[in-house]
Amino acid sequence: MTYTEFLPSKYTKTVAEGTVTYKAPSNIALVKYWGKKADQIPANPSISFTLDACATTTAMTYSKRKEKGTDFSFELWFEGKPKPDFRPKIEAFFSRIESYIPFLREYDLKIETSNSFPHSSGIASSASGMAALALGLMHIEKQLDPGMDDGYFQRKASFLARLGSGSACRSIEGDLIQWGNHKGITGSSDLFAIKYPYQVHEVFHKYHDTILLVDKGQKQVSSTVGHDLMHGHPFAEQRFTQAHDNIAKLKEVFATGNLNDFIRIVESEALTLHAMMMTSIPYFILMKPNTLKIIERIWAFRASSKTHLCFTLDAGANVHVLYPQEEKKEVHQFIKDELVVYCENGQYICDRIGFGAKRLLP
Repeated sequence: MTYTEFLPSKYTKTVAEGTVTYKAPSNIALVKYWGKKADQIPANPSISFTLDACATTTAMTYSKRKEKGTDFSFELWFEGKPKPDFRPKIEAFFSRIESYIPFLREYDLKIETSNSFPHSSGIASSASGMAALALGLMHIEKQLDPGMDDGYFQRKASFLARLGSGSACRSIEGDLIQWGNHKGITGSSDLFAIKYPYQVHEVFHKYHDTILLVDKGQKQVSSTVGHDLMHGHPFAEQRFTQAHDNIAKLKEVFATGNLNDFIRIVESEALTLHAMMMTSIPYFILMKPNTLKIIERIWAFRASSKTHLCFTLDAGANVHVLYPQEEKKEVHQFIKDELVVYCENGQYICDRIGFGAKRLLP
């Protein structure tokens, strides 16, 4: 697909008003996306588990204006209170997508959003938030164009979400999602994410993710700035090649259920992401001392218990502990006994693989 295929034809219906609510999950990348081109195009492909418990719920109330406005008309509420500091990001998002959603200036919108996880928890909400918002807008377009099929609806929602936050395109569907053009993945695209199209062993169908909240403060460097620092990075091309290679290796891992190879790839990806941050100019370190202590404890426990837990990291200090359903009891006990002590205020979130966004009916 190309950009032009997301430009709508003439709408056949009109809609005066309504309300729609979507709950969209966060996701955790196994192969990391780090570095982007214009229009939120990824510098390398990525693949992720869609989560379940960590999610954003967004209700959108829309009413047709008497005539098309010269500006975007919307109210934004977060956790039941006005959130004016979110406005610039939503304004920028609407400006980016207006050519694909040309009715935007024809409606007054009230956007009410909330997270299932604490806003200050250090869990990125841009992916789930932008995914839920994109789905609400697609609901309106579906009413204007009732002939739209479900496949196109999902692809365009992912396409729009990407223009708000790159990783948001991976939060529309589940459970294993791939984004970015890769020669070994049929149907892959830089413009939207797709469900992983090949065989997946049953061991990956019920994977768990316990998120250890090491540091709930605001990151010293935003992800946007971090992505930009990949331009001219001395190791950028090698990193992009590594990501392509790791996705190719995961094809066999997912098919066979080889957890040892899965662990090696996922942990290498997490450490490579942070290595890119530490070797950019300017350089920065987002891991904290307790991040490293948790990693060392995971390695020691895995060696002694012969279990298959592993870690991954986003662009921050928190640690995602991944493990199969069959080892849940033993790993949970280990987390409570040995890892919670390294979390800020002892806080952590138990999550698992989910199956994508859902529309919530009144």
